Order: sequence, then structure tokens, then C-alpha cells
Amino acid sequence: MQELTSPTESIKLEIRDEILLIAINRPQKRNAFNDDLVLGIEKVFENIPSNIRCAIIYGLGQHFSSGLDLSELRERDAVQGLYHSRMWHRALDKVQFGPVPVVAVLHGAVVGGGLELASACHIRVSESSTFYALPEGQRGIFVGGGASVRVPKLIGMARMMDMMFTGRVYKAEEGERIGLAQYLVEEGQGLEKGIELAKKISGNAGMTNYALMHVLPKIVDSGQSEGLMMESLIAAISADAPEAKKRLTDFLEGRAKKVGE
Repeated sequence: MQELTSPTESIKLEIRDEILLIAINRPQKRNAFNDDLVLGIEKVFENIPSNIRCAIIYGLGQHFSSGLDLSELRERDAVQGLYHSRMWHRALDKVQFGPVPVVAVLHGAVVGGGLELASACHIRVSESSTFYALPEGQRGIFVGGGASVRVPKLIGMARMMDMMFTGRVYKAEEGERIGLAQYLVEEGQGLEKGIELAKKISGNAGMTNYALMHVLPKIVDSGQSEGLMMESLIAAISADAPEAKKRLTDFLEGRAKKVGE
């Protein structure tokens, strides 16, 4: 295990093999977000060491994150509010479109900004204590950290509208069923599962992981003809990589596992 210097006390960093573990460290505040934490996440993803192949984000204490720290919320005019929202967008874009795939390990509250961070990650593992909510609608405000773009892509617009209109809370099993998480594990087993998945992801060809992080979202957002053209281009580029050719040769010559083994 190797520790890194964190840009803020709100985050703890650790390296295990080729995996960067990023712990949100505000347990006394239910890991609620203040500006220092948001900017700290941005700095972490701007400075991922070159040997890292995958990252894991999780929360210390009883919660992943309860959202915005309302005790530090100050009154902003419209322009200041716009800049604050765009700060969140910039930071979470660094997570979604950064140099490595990101696994979120969720437990307890995944609320408001916590769900916005989780939805910017590529894989989400939920422990049985997890619950999801977007309480902004009940507080007279609107989401500002990217939820309106990312969450509907996970669960559909109608379900997000329901969460904000009514304050609906999804528990862990429901959340996994509708797409808020891809994996559901027992309490206390999330980090172990996250590391297992991160090791599998780290073993992929670098071009494949890059395509999944940076190209697939653009294909999904594009029209059919443009999306199919991008697919053809990235398929040709990835297949031409020396690593891809070696992996295919290993498979054809019986040195690689078959699907299901």
C-alpha cells in the first residue's frame, strides 16, 4: 500500500497495486460536499499518477455522501450561482472523462450531490444500507451538479422527475433494480467488491477502457448514423493496437480464457 499527499483533508488517498483509492473524509458531516471537497476531487483527477489503471471512490463513516453541506451554503446571486454550478460540472467531468475508469462504492446516504458524484462514475457498487434521493425539489431548488444530465441516463427521466417532485427515496435493492447501481452486496463488502472489479478493469486493454469512457458516451448522445460511424472508427483503431492483436492471438491459440470460464 502506498499513500499519496491529498489536496485537502476532506479526501484520503491510497494506492494498492495499480488502483487509486479515494476516500471522502468528512464523516462528521455525513460526507457532505463543500467547495473544498469538490475542488479537491477535481485536483485528484487532474493529477492521477501515470501507473494508475483504475480508481475507486468511497465514503468514510456511515455514508457515501449526504449531498451539499447546507451549513456552509451562502446566499449567491444568479451569476455566482451559475459559476458555482459550473464548478461542479468541471470537477465531475474530470471524474467521468478522466484518465482512468472509476468505481463508486456506495453505502448509507447517496443523496443530492452524492448521487451526482456517483452518477459520474463508471461502475457503482451498492451496499445494502444504501439509499438514494434528490431532495432539491422539496427544498425549492434545482440540481446543479450534473444530475439532470447523468441521472436520467441511468434510470430515465420519469423516475428522476418522480424523485424530485415527490421526494421519493430508493433503497438499495430498488436502486440496483432500476439502474442506480450495477452491483448490490451485503453491508461491509462494498470495498472488497470494488477492488475486485477494479482489478478486472485494470486488466483490460488501455484503448478499450479509453473508448468506453470517452467515445461510448458520445455515441449514445449522437444520432444513429454519426454514432455508427464513430463505432466503426474506434473499432478499427482499437483492433489495430498491438495489445489487441496479441490478445486475439492468445485467444485463438488457447492461451486465454473463454467466456464463462
